[in-house]
This record gives sequence, C-alpha cells and structure tokens, in this order.
Amino acid sequence: MPPPNQGATGPVGLVAHAQKPNAADLLRLLTGELRACGKTVLLETESAALIGEPGGVSVAELGEKCTMLLVLGGDGTILRVVHEMGENLCPVFGINLGSLGFLTCVSSSHAHQAVDAVCSGKYRLSQRALLVVTLEREGKLLSRRIGLNEAVISRGALSRLIKLDTWVDGVNLTQYNADGLIVATPTGSTAYSLSAGGPVIAPDAGVLVVTPVCPHVLANRSLVIADRSTITVSPVAGQSDVILTVDGHGPMKVRDGDVVQIRKSSMELSLAMVPEFSFCEVLREKLKWSGSAV
Repeated sequence: MPPPNQGATGPVGLVAHAQKPNAADLLRLLTGELRACGKTVLLETESAALIGEPGGVSVAELGEKCTMLLVLGGDGTILRVVHEMGENLCPVFGINLGSLGFLTCVSSSHAHQAVDAVCSGKYRLSQRALLVVTLEREGKLLSRRIGLNEAVISRGALSRLIKLDTWVDGVNLTQYNADGLIVATPTGSTAYSLSAGGPVIAPDAGVLVVTPVCPHVLANRSLVIADRSTITVSPVAGQSDVILTVDGHGPMKVRDGDVVQIRKSSMELSLAMVPEFSFCEVLREKLKWSGSAV
C-alpha cells in the first residue's frame, strides 16, 4: 500500500469542460468548498470566465503552480489537460460529468468526495505510464509528443488499407496491411485499442499493446510487449494520406520514408483516486460485466 498523503499542500487547480451541463454550478460549488477548507484555488482561464471570476491562468501554468488539479469533464477533458500541461505534470483528480469514463473516479453527484479527499489527504495516487512519440523525416526530428492513451498511425480520408513496416527493438515484427496501427499504454487499453479488439490491461502492468485496426491478415492480432521496448513504424513506399495522432490530438501527415518511434516516457502521470476506487469495479460498471448471459 502507498504511504498516506498529507493532502494537497499547495494551490489546487480547477479545470472544467465548459460545454458540459451543470459544469458552472459544480465549479462554483467546488471552488467554495475548497476555499472553505483553507485551500488556495487557481482556475483555468475558460473555467474562471464560466463562473465570472477574474485571474484565470493557462493549464500549463496550473501544472507548474499547483499540487493537484481537479478536472471536471470526462476522459477527453483529462487527455486535453495532460497534453496542455506538457512537462509540468501534477496529480490529476477527475470528476466525471459524462457517462463512460475510465480516468475519472467520482461522478458529479459525489463531487464532495473529491473535496474531502483533497483536503484530508485520504486519496491514493495511481501512477500511469506515458508514451514518447517522435516523427522523423530524412533524419530530422519533426515532432515529439507525450501521450497518455495511445499513438495511432492510420489512413486519412481515403477508404483503403495502408501498409506499415513495424519493428520492435530494431527487429522486424511484420508488415501490417490494415486501416491503421495502435500502440497503447495500459491506460489506453480501454480506449481505441479495446474498440479495435485489443485486450484490457491493468493500469500498473509494465507493458504496451500493439493493436492493428481491421487487419487484412486475420492472423495479425494484438501483441503485448514489455514497456521497455521501442516500437518503430514506417509506411511502405507508395503509401499516401497516412496520419499520426497522439491521444486523438494534432494529426500529422506521415510520408514515405518517415519514421515514427514510440516508447515509454521517463515521466508518469499521477491520477488521484479515492481509496475505495477499484479498477475491477470500474470495468464491471463501465463495460457492463454483469456475470450473466443476459
């Protein structure tokens, strides 16, 4: 068991998905309750405007200044926040304003649990692996991105298969002929990879999963590898309209001869959880695993 926390001792940041119903009301409630228990609260710019408070700051600045971020939204909101924090990662506590969420641990109707946990220190931190995804062209680095869920190399607007040469630690694995290829962390195993037929992986498993999307060869299945491995992907000559995305953000064109390299980052994201939060319970609830045939 991890050692008990002493509570968030520095400023607490708040970020809300402004378009979610009741986001403003919940944001006001949490801001007031956190201040009532003696916490300094900083609001993200759009979130501050949502409730008419001055002095909002960027997510990157929240990551630098805060000891905890409360994120009101869903998994997509948390992914956006992680990307915007960049290198300044601080622990994130997710409060779900939607329906399906694997990264949030309490619903909006139980948001008081988040306040109690942050103020009392009665929470635990789940360490989540991150990906480093680079794109090189003619030996030059074009892009370097950090991902929480997955990197996806896929076809663009054209409805056709693409061919992707793939290596693991420099050893040729195969040439995928598919709609695309997903390399996911354990956290990302319940996202796009799961929809493409990949396995569900516990968050603390030290692995990565490589999942082809609609492969032409039926024998091409998901592959689980050690997270110390490096995956290298390059389009076969003659491919066009190949796209690289990381956690669904910022699509980049991948040309003939380009090299995409994916490996585990030295950084981790700390997801704050209430003590009773269990990954197995989340799977049972979110995936409707009733245990019966009906």
